[in-house]
Amino acid sequence: MNESAYARAGVDIEAGDRAVELMKAHVRRATRPEVMGSLGGFAGLFDASALKDYRHPVLATSTDGVGTKVDIARAMGVYHTVGWDLVGMLVDDLVVCGAEPLFLTDYIACGRVVPERIADIVRGIAEACASANTALIGGETAEHPGLMGPDDFDMAGATVGVVEADQILGRDRVRPGDAVVAMASSGLHSNGYSLVRRVLLTDAGLDLEAEMAELGRTLGEELLEPTRVYAADALALIEGAEVHAMSHVTGGGLANNLARVLPDTVAARLDRASWRPPAIFELVRSVGQVPQPDLEATLNMGVGMVALVPGDGADAAVRLLVDRGLPAWVCGEVVAAGPDDQRVGISGEHNN
Repeated sequence: MNESAYARAGVDIEAGDRAVELMKAHVRRATRPEVMGSLGGFAGLFDASALKDYRHPVLATSTDGVGTKVDIARAMGVYHTVGWDLVGMLVDDLVVCGAEPLFLTDYIACGRVVPERIADIVRGIAEACASANTALIGGETAEHPGLMGPDDFDMAGATVGVVEADQILGRDRVRPGDAVVAMASSGLHSNGYSLVRRVLLTDAGLDLEAEMAELGRTLGEELLEPTRVYAADALALIEGAEVHAMSHVTGGGLANNLARVLPDTVAARLDRASWRPPAIFELVRSVGQVPQPDLEATLNMGVGMVALVPGDGADAAVRLLVDRGLPAWVCGEVVAAGPDDQRVGISGEHNN
């Protein structure tokens, strides 16, 4: 009866408070012993002095979002999977330099706070954080009436990790003769959705609820397949094998992201015949008549992470990952090259 002026403007503080209460149980599962305080403070606290195993700790940080995949979640009314996408985009950018992800904060903006919806998003974030042994120590939910539609939302986050100074991975360690070990993606992950949405939904007019025989499920279910979070597997590989560099295959595709960790003196030669991309990539190509170079420059094509390891250690590295349940294989090699040579070459046809 006595609605506040803020509520009349479209901001529901009580709904925000209820969302916090609903998400607390999920957040409690995404913690570490170094976390101080509890959810609800102005800042998250983390006791870095408790990291006793590091002699010269170097902090690493990453910030990212989910992109236009959130519009698929909105249309499907399924919200927890994009939490996995957010965490994957964040923590797996840290592990490529050898860093252990420590904690994460999230930011959710929406046109109207629906407590159960916000809690569902945070549930996915917390589940993914727990899988990566990363603490979720805080976040923000912002209500933007008038700027965003009632059902619109967007999300982003930031994460911090730590790596021993003399164990930082990167291009300076890469040598000719290194093998390129590919780790399978779970699907599209969280990149290229502007292209995918235009090709499949806008231009072709496909229905998200349509059963797609080639996918074995509905189109919407396929498009919402969560990003595979590699952090735990990547750290296990670093611990159990010699790793020179890693590349997280996100926006820009496999070749462009792999080139980021190659010194000017080498090039990578990859063989498409070493793997078969999931069916969604062929669907985008065929429906949209997208040229192969455009497809490979936009989507991960079935490879979400790569590790560069010594050639004589490649088989052991693959076995370690496969034994952990992560499909992996050798997809190419590193060779000597001049500064004008193509940084990453991909040849052959995909294995059908």
